[in-house]
Amino acid sequence: MVYILPIILFLVGLFGVLVKRNLIKIIISVSIMDYALFLLLAMIGYRSEAMPPIEVKGIEYVKFVDPLPQALVLTAIVIGLATTALLVGIAIRIYQKYGTFDIEKIRKLKG
Repeated sequence: MVYILPIILFLVGLFGVLVKRNLIKIIISVSIMDYALFLLLAMIGYRSEAMPPIEVKGIEYVKFVDPLPQALVLTAIVIGLATTALLVGIAIRIYQKYGTFDIEKIRKLKG
């Protein structure tokens, strides 16, 4: 039931990618899809009533939070940032060439 939020966020981003015609809005939608995946991975690694994965001598814990999804999310954030920067760079070059962010107008120009 808790995993519904990332699914809804991902579907909102997917809707934006499929329906919107503005390149900037499509880039924002891709970023929303990225954040939904980050949230899902962070939620998978969470354990209720668990301690951070740091061992302290003399204290024994029964449950630890899984650190692997957290590490994956940190790596994915860096990759997502690089992807977003690349998409913005491409969008800027398209705007410089065609003078618009509307993909329908860009398709008609084909030059």
